[in-house]
Amino acid sequence: MDKINFRPAQINDLPTLYEFEQGIVSAERPFDPTLKPGQINYYDIKAMIESNDTEVIIALINDEIIASAYVQIKKAKPYLKFDEYAYVGFMYVKPEHRGKGMSQKVIEQLTLWAKSRNLNELRLNVYEDNHRAVSAYEKFGLKKHMVEMRVKI
Repeated sequence: MDKINFRPAQINDLPTLYEFEQGIVSAERPFDPTLKPGQINYYDIKAMIESNDTEVIIALINDEIIASAYVQIKKAKPYLKFDEYAYVGFMYVKPEHRGKGMSQKVIEQLTLWAKSRNLNELRLNVYEDNHRAVSAYEKFGLKKHMVEMRVKI
């Protein structure tokens, strides 16, 4: 495999990152019938790039962006043993680079950033039926913690 480089995302990366966001939305639509039809946005990527409490990273091979994700400092609930934790999202790997451990490499980079800010817990949300994503996260050591339940009324 070619050498993978990681760096913080920059504003000039936005066109590619917007494409990645739509890739995430397309992949998640089968798991969530409540998503609006057409183009939707989950994130304010520009604001995340500019934020001091969020690190958007990209993975590159030969100057081509092949993956993205972010880690963000979140305030914990007052009843928890810690004040803040690291929340991960916007995990996207281009299809031709999937199945090669790229998600684990990206999470490793996010974890380094979180540890540098003295955070000791990493959390994320994933659709329970998205077995491929769940499996990738479990390989890194993440464990299911809580299940959100809902019913249309």
